[in-house]
Amino acid sequence: MKDKERELEFEVEAEDTPPEEVLKKMRAKLKQCQSEKQEYLETSQRLRADYINLKRNSEQERIQTIKFANENLLLELIDLMDNLDQATAWFPGTEQIASKFVAILKQNGVEIIDPLRQTFNPSESQAIATVDTNKEEEDNIVLEVSQKGYRLNGRVVRPASVKVGHKV
Repeated sequence: MKDKERELEFEVEAEDTPPEEVLKKMRAKLKQCQSEKQEYLETSQRLRADYINLKRNSEQERIQTIKFANENLLLELIDLMDNLDQATAWFPGTEQIASKFVAILKQNGVEIIDPLRQTFNPSESQAIATVDTNKEEEDNIVLEVSQKGYRLNGRVVRPASVKVGHKV
């Protein structure tokens, strides 16, 4: 700080120095100080913007971590749900258990992807086979779902396995 103060001090000129010359030097020094001030201001603004961006990105990462923290557990429960679906076909009365289980999954952000009779969407489904068809309206339409797909908080965690119509 003392060095800065010394820099800003004006040297006492000899008495024979014209006032215009002293004024010229003072204006140059003022211009230099204003330029430095502007640099510091811009640096400060950039650092503030970087800090705000860092804070926002950290918060978004924290939210994503919380949303998907239980993803592995939910994937295992989804496998269990597949087995429960198969059991409902063989054992009457298990439908109530399956529907309760689906409700619990939905409460935890899991959505079922069931694309039957919809246009094939490769971001949500995986085609395991094509089925030849003569009908124009069945071309590129999901005709059979072999395994349901699931989304967790809007992100596909398991695509549906489907058979897609292909017009011949």
